[in-house]
Amino acid sequence: MPTIDIYNANKDKVTEVNISEQIFNAEIKESLLHEAVVAQLANKREGTASTKNRAKVRGGGVKPWRQKGTGRARAGSIRSPIWVGGGCIFGPTPRSYRISFPKKKRRVALKSALTLKLKEGKTIFLDKIELEEIRTKTFVSLLNKLDLTDVLIVIGENNLNLEKSAMNVRKVKILKPEGLNVFDILKYDKLLITESAINGIEKVLLS
Repeated sequence: MPTIDIYNANKDKVTEVNISEQIFNAEIKESLLHEAVVAQLANKREGTASTKNRAKVRGGGVKPWRQKGTGRARAGSIRSPIWVGGGCIFGPTPRSYRISFPKKKRRVALKSALTLKLKEGKTIFLDKIELEEIRTKTFVSLLNKLDLTDVLIVIGENNLNLEKSAMNVRKVKILKPEGLNVFDILKYDKLLITESAINGIEKVLLS
């Protein structure tokens, strides 16, 4: 079972903790990581884009002019797609972009992402994050102490002061173990996990 160092906000080592080898030392499956990200982004799409084809555009039921003898090109409807104000050819219509991604595959992909981040040396384990008040400046100061500018923070319990203080900080996101996902793990440069979140991650991925 791998052992990792736990640090405090001053970057001092506090203790050592054993972590699950199944989660943080799993096989890295790049193809599955790609599949997970594609599925997650696709499932976010609303699919509400819509255009009107010639059947849905109002008017155009009468032939504009007779077939022959006018010197103009033949026309059957003012709602022809080649006319201004006509219908749209092959335009988008409401549809579902949803891609099925089973729970077992999602768990394997999450383990791969967590392992990759740890092996790249971009995972930091912190004992706790405590803010006395909701104050963005204090939170940014904490990030500067830890040399973090682009980070995903995983916390084990509700932390209102932290969550609200980080709300308007760019390139920072806070999640709980239940909301952990492959896209966010790969999107942010660093991954910061509090000690209380370790058990939560293991509970979610090993249950």
